[in-house]
Amino acid sequence: MKVKDLKKLLNAVDKNLTVVLAKDSEGNSFSPLSDHSINIYGPNSTWSGDIYLVELTPEYEADGYTEDDLYHGDNGEKALVLWPAN
Repeated sequence: MKVKDLKKLLNAVDKNLTVVLAKDSEGNSFSPLSDHSINIYGPNSTWSGDIYLVELTPEYEADGYTEDDLYHGDNGEKALVLWPAN
């Protein structure tokens, strides 16, 4: 899903609803949305992958991130990452 599709979906629902994320497609656990970030998504398969920093800033370096936290593949894409509270 692209951000434009998410925006369209969100515009069609009650603006006062709580946003909850499912742990997986089977619905084994749920958590309220806590935060978001913009990262690089590097797919490992058609259904899962890992996220990487878009750039290594001084702030990230101070937090212990290194060049290893950047994406070095050829099929990654910038993505909005929604983070659960728990």
